[in-house]
Amino acid sequence: MFDDPAREAWQKPAEIIAAMRVSPGMTVADVGAGTGYFEPYLSRAVGPGGVVFAVDVEPDMVRYLRERASQEKLDNVRPLLADADDPKLAAHGVDRVLLVDTWHHIPGRDAYLPKLRAALKQGGTITFVEFTLDSPQGPPREHRITPEVLAAEVRQAGLSAERVEITLPYQYVVVARP
Repeated sequence: MFDDPAREAWQKPAEIIAAMRVSPGMTVADVGAGTGYFEPYLSRAVGPGGVVFAVDVEPDMVRYLRERASQEKLDNVRPLLADADDPKLAAHGVDRVLLVDTWHHIPGRDAYLPKLRAALKQGGTITFVEFTLDSPQGPPREHRITPEVLAAEVRQAGLSAERVEITLPYQYVVVARP
C-alpha cells in the first residue's frame, strides 16, 4: 500500500518537494518515513551533496529503509530510529522537515513540535501533508486533522503556518516557519 505505483498520481511527490523548496546540498528529514516512499525523490532533490534523514519509530521500518537505500543506491539517505515523543534530530541540523500522513499519529504534538523547530537551521521549514476530512483514502475520519487545527497547533508553538495550494486530490499541505 505504501509503495503502490498508483500513489504517484494522487500523492504528487514532485509537487510536494517543489512546495518545500528543496534544493541541492540541503539536509532534509522525512519524519514518519515508513517504507521510504519519498526517499528516492528527496535523495534526487538534495543531490550527492545533501542528506536525507529517513526517520521512523518502528525498528523494522528503519531496517527496511536501510536495506532499501542500499539496494536503490540512495547513498545520501540516513535511516534514523526515533522515539514516539522525539524525532532524534540534531539541533539546527536540517533545512527541511517533511511529515506525510504522520502528524495525526503523534501523541503529545504540542511537545513534539518544539523539537522539530529546534532541529531547523536558519531559514528552515516544516511541511505537513495530511488527508482532508472528506478524502476517500487515509485514516478513519475521527483521526484526521483539519488544516485549521494543524495551523493552530503550529502557531501555538511559535511558528507561522501557511496553507500551500497544490493539486492534491485527497490531502492538504501546511508549511510552518519560525
